[in-house]
Amino acid sequence: MDISRVYKELQTLVPNAIIQCHETLKGYVYTQMGGNADIRVVPSTYDEVQSIIKYAADHNVMITTLGNGSNVVIRDGGIRGIVLQMTNLQEITISEYMLTAQSGASIIHASRVALQNDLTGLEFACGIPGTVGGALYMNAGAYGGEVADVLLDALVVDSTGQLLTLHKEDMEWGYRQSVFAGGHYTILHARFALERGEHSSIKEKMDDLTRQRESKQPLEYPSCGSVFKRPPNRFAGQLIQESGLQGVRIGGAEVSTKHAGFIVNVDNATASDYIALVAHVRVKVREKFGVELETEVKFIGEE
Repeated sequence: MDISRVYKELQTLVPNAIIQCHETLKGYVYTQMGGNADIRVVPSTYDEVQSIIKYAADHNVMITTLGNGSNVVIRDGGIRGIVLQMTNLQEITISEYMLTAQSGASIIHASRVALQNDLTGLEFACGIPGTVGGALYMNAGAYGGEVADVLLDALVVDSTGQLLTLHKEDMEWGYRQSVFAGGHYTILHARFALERGEHSSIKEKMDDLTRQRESKQPLEYPSCGSVFKRPPNRFAGQLIQESGLQGVRIGGAEVSTKHAGFIVNVDNATASDYIALVAHVRVKVREKFGVELETEVKFIGEE
């Protein structure tokens, strides 16, 4: 790919979007690590998203969609092609019992808008630090709720730049997975079907979940949340803790001493540090318990 040529053509195609060459991505992800994007583009309209995706398809340019990077580790070699970061699409609207949120909106903010309008169903999301798009991608969940429980449909762009509506039944839901993992769609907005509730009850539940999160999770360090999926009938954090791994460090990455399910960036960790520590944890848990931990966090980019 001729980066300079693609950069100039994108400037002409979407002049109002943010377009950057060789931009470091560590400032745009929660772990604060990772390499550069060949080209980072931040659109502000649906038309811009369609134009960029169609351009990439027509010119055989690889495109990677990114939210706020709360559940990804970008490898130190960075990402080739175009990184399409959706974080300027943040509008949230309410119509009766329906909440519509653009993909770059914070799912935490969406849960608070629901509270402000006395709507129940999104309380579980009040501490999930991802975007709405990322929440759909991962079928994000916490404290007994998940996106699949309340989603109605999503407006998406396919890999050729065409608009489509995907309904809840089209999503291929699984534990921390959905149809979006295939990389064929970019989410523009999602609609959530909520119910009328008592403001005080909704707020009480959200306050309680927030207290639990703050008391148990190492929020003082950069991380991407729970690293591993929950094994059947087990808890990843408990297995890691009982393997004596809390406080183990490789480079600047450390298994949290507060919550063993988290790996935190305590001292300018590289993605290689983080990946090596994930591999070490998996080996030790396998040796001690015979359990194969599967990562929930997504690793993208080149070594």
